Amino acid sequence: MLTRERVVVVGAGIGGLAAAAALAQRGVKVTVLEAHVYPGGCAGTFYHQGYRFDAGATLAGGFYPGGPMDVVAGAAGIDAWPAQPADAAMTVLLPDGARVTRYGDQRRTEEHTRVFGAAAAPFFAWQEQTADALWDLALRIPPWPPQSGREAAGLACTGMGWLAADPCRHLSPALALDAFRPVSAHLAHAPARLRLFVDAQLLIAAQTTSASANALYGASALDLPRRGVVHLQGGMGAIADRLVQAVRANRGEVIFRQQVEEIVVAHGQVVAVKTNRGSEIETAAVIANLPPWNIARLLGDDAPRRLRNLPAQPNQGWGAFMAYVGVDATALPNPNTLHYQVIEREPLGEGNSVFLSFSPAWDATRAPAGQRALTISTHTDFRPWWALAHADPAGYHKRKEEYLNRILSVAARAIPELREAASLILPGTPITFNRFTRRDWGWVGGFPQTNLFQGWQPRLMPNLWMVGDSIFPGQSVAAVALGGLRVANALVGAHRISQAVTASTSMSMQSTELSK
Repeated sequence: MLTRERVVVVGAGIGGLAAAAALAQRGVKVTVLEAHVYPGGCAGTFYHQGYRFDAGATLAGGFYPGGPMDVVAGAAGIDAWPAQPADAAMTVLLPDGARVTRYGDQRRTEEHTRVFGAAAAPFFAWQEQTADALWDLALRIPPWPPQSGREAAGLACTGMGWLAADPCRHLSPALALDAFRPVSAHLAHAPARLRLFVDAQLLIAAQTTSASANALYGASALDLPRRGVVHLQGGMGAIADRLVQAVRANRGEVIFRQQVEEIVVAHGQVVAVKTNRGSEIETAAVIANLPPWNIARLLGDDAPRRLRNLPAQPNQGWGAFMAYVGVDATALPNPNTLHYQVIEREPLGEGNSVFLSFSPAWDATRAPAGQRALTISTHTDFRPWWALAHADPAGYHKRKEEYLNRILSVAARAIPELREAASLILPGTPITFNRFTRRDWGWVGGFPQTNLFQGWQPRLMPNLWMVGDSIFPGQSVAAVALGGLRVANALVGAHRISQAVTASTSMSMQSTELSK
């Protein structure tokens, strides 16, 4: 008979794997169920015709000493990540022809002055000072938003001083004010070029622009180049691969081709999950590495009120249009810069701004000899894609071709010989994302970070938890991983799961059941 002392994690994305690895490291029995054949979800890497393409997320930050990925590695028992530091995070091309290289070291100040002038100095001084405070807070893995009196009381000593009196750490009145205003409050007298640059960077880091992005969150999101950007051996999926190894090293399970089709509830508690392969797995708790809409569907009539009251589709946020390109390595004008953001015009997104990421020359696992794997992306509204796919398939394919041509043309500003150098081009729409990541509607990136209460509380039911880009601290691989650790800590405390429990019993029986 299967034990109910295990925790089941639904989905092998970074948040779910970080939670699973932290729990397994503490002796908790963990089973991760993943519908796909590889881990990582939107931060995975897939193989096609000799190339390994990053599926969605392509920029890896948070790998500095003592930073988020250091914290995750310590909690998961990981000795090291397969990473090499990047000389520059990215180069941003503005519509007027200006180029901004985003450095993590002192060169960034010279670059900001060169492109934006001395008038930009106050903005970047505010941004960096605020980001330091916010990342310091995030590294304490605070229970935000709080879900109990105990969590609320604990916030004071983790630094949430703008919400309550803080006996542990003083935060300035300016930070308190920024908790309730947008980034644009600091751009009122900034050059137009700087405002556009900030808007474009916030779109990829916070899913919205300066007029709406919360100032505190926006400042930390803009700080990515200072937060240990690296290139990973094997692509972004290497993070998930290493977390899978950590789970298994501590006798946990990660099982692929197991799509959870139902979360079973009895008397207000989750008691089991059912998969597409006929398995029913009893569990003490479930961590769902899924967006709220997916979780609501798995719960059905047992979903709590907030999930039942969701709109039919997300009314905030984005889908992504992608191009996965195999390209001749000689097309790269600068082998030291592997990430580019190209801004064509406003409004941003829908092909007017695109992001490019190349595989490193030193990583022979990513592409055939003399070639590079390139991922190109732009934000897009997912709704028109689904409307066309259902009602006008020919119109859908026409739109896909138009978007592909558009983003290739914009990308050519960074890589002039892109079309001629490309030997393979694979387009992807929100429908493609839905098919491969199982995220309903192909909705990616999470909620736009417009206020500090935008993220969902992770505990949805007494023993059902959510991780991923819908909870604090939100988007980016590093932020999602920290959210996973937060849930692991909270779950252990809430359920009094024994630290002495190991996976020594029932593991072989569980494996046999799932392999049927």
